[in-house]
Amino acid sequence: MNAKLKQFLQRWGVFAALVVVWELATRAAVSPFFPTPLTILRTMRDQWLSGPASRLFLSDEVFGDVLPSVGRMLGGWALACVIGVAVGVALGRSRVAMDYVGPLLAFARAIPPPMLVPVFLVLLSIGTPMQLATIIFGTLWPVVLNAVDGARAVDSVKVETARVFRLPRHQWLLGVVVPSALPKIFAGVRVSLSLALILMVISELVGATNGIGYQLIYAQRQFDLPTMWAGIVLLGVLGYLFNTLLLAGERRALSWQPAGRG
Repeated sequence: MNAKLKQFLQRWGVFAALVVVWELATRAAVSPFFPTPLTILRTMRDQWLSGPASRLFLSDEVFGDVLPSVGRMLGGWALACVIGVAVGVALGRSRVAMDYVGPLLAFARAIPPPMLVPVFLVLLSIGTPMQLATIIFGTLWPVVLNAVDGARAVDSVKVETARVFRLPRHQWLLGVVVPSALPKIFAGVRVSLSLALILMVISELVGATNGIGYQLIYAQRQFDLPTMWAGIVLLGVLGYLFNTLLLAGERRALSWQPAGRG
C-alpha cells in the first residue's frame, strides 16, 4: 500500500468511524438537542455556502460573521505574538529582569481572561477593541514565557563565538538569539493560537453584534440547535485548519535544524 495512502487512512479512518457512530447514535436517540451529522452539514451548507457563484457560493453570513471573527482572532493573536516575542527575548537575555518582573507575570497570567471582559467593556466599550484586548491578554503569556525560556537556552558556544566576532547587538539578537529560541517560541505560539480561537468566541458572547460567538448564543436562545451545532463544528474546522497551517510554517521555519527536518 502506498505510504501516503496508508498515512491518510490512519489519520482519518478513526475520525470517519466516529462520525458514522455519531450518525447512528443520534438517529437512534431521536433527540432534538443532538441533530445528526448530516443535518448539521446541511445546515452549514444553507448557512454559509448558499451564496451566488460570483462570491464562490459564500453567503452573507460568511462576510458578516465568520470573516470578522477570523480577522479579530488572527489580528489579536498576531499582535500578542509580536509583543510576546519582543518582551520574552528581552527578559530572557537580561540577568536581573525576571527577578523583578517574574512575580508580575505570574500574577497576570493567573487571571482568567474571560473575567476581564467586563473590565474591557468599561474601558473600551462594545466592539472590536474590547474583543482584541481580550484575545491579546489571554494569548500573550504562553508566547512570553516560552520566548524567555528560549532566549535563556542559547548555546554557550554561540554566545562565545558572537562575542569573539563582536557582533552588533541587533545582529546578535536577530541572527543568534531568536533563531536559537524559535523551537520554544513556536511551542508557545501553538498554545496561544488555540487560546485565541476560544477567547474570540468568549469575547463575542457578551455585547457583540456579529461574529461566530454572537451567532452561537443567538441560535441557542432561539432553540435553533442545528445552527448552534453547525457553529460548533465550524470552530473545530477552523481550529484544525489554522493549526495545520501553523505546523507547516513551523516545519519550514525550522527546516535548518535536525529536529525540524525530521
